[in-house]
Amino acid sequence: MGKVTGFLEIDRQVHKYQPASDRIRHFKEFTLPMSDKEVEKQAARCMDCGIPFCHGPTGCPIHNQIPDWNDLVYNGDWDAAIRNLHSTNNFPEWTGRICPAPCEEACTLNLEDIPVAIKTVEQALADKAYETGYVRPYPPQQKTGKRVAIIGSGPSGMAAAQQLGRAGHDVHVFERESKPGGLMRFGIPDFKMEKRYIDSRVAQMEGEGVTFFCGVNVGIDRKIADLLAEYDAVLYCGGSETPRAAGIPGDGLQGVHDAMPYLVQQNKRVGGEDIQSVAWPEKPILANGKHVVVVGGGDTASDCVGTAFRQGAVRVTQLDIRPQPPEKENKLSVWPYWATKMRTSSSQAEGAEREFQVATLEFIGEDGQLTGVKCCEVDEKRKPIAGTEFVIRADLAFIAIGFAGPIAGGVTRELEGQMKLVTDSRRSTNVAANDRDYRTSVDKLWSAGDVRRGQSLVVWAIREGRQAARAIDETLMGTTVLPE
Repeated sequence: MGKVTGFLEIDRQVHKYQPASDRIRHFKEFTLPMSDKEVEKQAARCMDCGIPFCHGPTGCPIHNQIPDWNDLVYNGDWDAAIRNLHSTNNFPEWTGRICPAPCEEACTLNLEDIPVAIKTVEQALADKAYETGYVRPYPPQQKTGKRVAIIGSGPSGMAAAQQLGRAGHDVHVFERESKPGGLMRFGIPDFKMEKRYIDSRVAQMEGEGVTFFCGVNVGIDRKIADLLAEYDAVLYCGGSETPRAAGIPGDGLQGVHDAMPYLVQQNKRVGGEDIQSVAWPEKPILANGKHVVVVGGGDTASDCVGTAFRQGAVRVTQLDIRPQPPEKENKLSVWPYWATKMRTSSSQAEGAEREFQVATLEFIGEDGQLTGVKCCEVDEKRKPIAGTEFVIRADLAFIAIGFAGPIAGGVTRELEGQMKLVTDSRRSTNVAANDRDYRTSVDKLWSAGDVRRGQSLVVWAIREGRQAARAIDETLMGTTVLPE
């Protein structure tokens, strides 16, 4: 906890943003940092709540010891707080920027709508770690002689690689794209997290002995059977990238796209890379001067909104089939769990027009080019209401309604065809493994992250990567000192 009476004396404050009129002119981060003293005051608000739901399974999947480092920050011991934070979280600068903070929803002070600014304190700690030189290589004291291959360099693959590398194993990470990071690099816009934070962690891990092989599409360029023969263990940490089928008539018109290729393209532009690749063979998609419609109400849809504004879109409309949620939830019925309530992302606050309880009936166009989106209102069962149809002008439309699993083919195709891999019954391309030892039905093969559990949060990916690393280390060495 922080100061005993801090929550009574100090008002909640979080990072402020650059004005929307300024931040839409660039793709850089736009949060305005708080001073150390301001952060310490926010940490002081952490109360002696008895049961800290914030770092239990209802709040933080990676079990950050939030009350502990809040108390350390309040007392000015930033170094100890940084060490404490990194003991459970390999990449707090990632989570401090893009995690939706279920820990704050679980905070006891959220019963009064004034939770501790946990995410703000976490980001400040992570940034301070860079300033003080804490983010540097920590190589193992001795090597084990064991070799581990990791397929995919998203947050689960990176977390597992760092844990296994520090345990002394020879770790090789295989990444399909040109640089490590997975969808953290190519799916998350730079205005939410600049990619230098991924580059810094890659450099740190290389200094710890981890080797990255980019531009290698396992299952196509290199057979997974060869990896299983060559390495003592193989961990599959692919992302969830297959768009969920919308089944909307007219989705073949020019101007209608799935969300992820659009985001990947822009991230590659910002990074100075070629926008076309084997995985995303799309022509340039740009929103400048266009009326844009985004179908979907989640984070990916919001990222499309913010990207479109920065590209110069004239108007952006976001369609959500769900009813408009209440401004305030019933605390006694949902706390400490994540509540359904009205939330406005920074991208939506930049001028998006939001339509709730609306179904997308059809994409309409002329001469093969999108000109509008036909919609209608729906009832509480999401059934169309007759007579409520309307058309929104659109030159560009993005479908962002979630993901059905990893890209079909490659690893999963080879495993299913040659080794009879048992896949998740809910999603045909998810790789089945339990959440205790993360083993698959194939000998020497583990899976973790989105490829196992489906589309989820970065904190869940980091947790699964860390736990899978512990399971692998215990299997290879008979015992392990890696944390759960």
